[in-house]
Amino acid sequence: MAAEKNKPIGKVIHVFDKILVAVVKLTAAMKIGDTVKFKHGESEFIQKIQSMEIEHKPVTIAKKGEEVAIKLDQLVKGKTEVFKAE
Repeated sequence: MAAEKNKPIGKVIHVFDKILVAVVKLTAAMKIGDTVKFKHGESEFIQKIQSMEIEHKPVTIAKKGEEVAIKLDQLVKGKTEVFKAE
């Protein structure tokens, strides 16, 4: 499972900085309660997913290929990579 940790599960494609929300294009599934790492260059932080939406509707699971809006604890930049964290 260690190899899975270093594999990106998505990339930030848009940021709503005023409301601390990032839109992530997923390359793997993600669900509420997952712990993920946001990494952009030397900057990174880890947070637990507590709120996700697809097209303004709350969801608990998002599948590979979907674009999901995630409420953030900290501001990120576009093109920030998202990884599974444990």
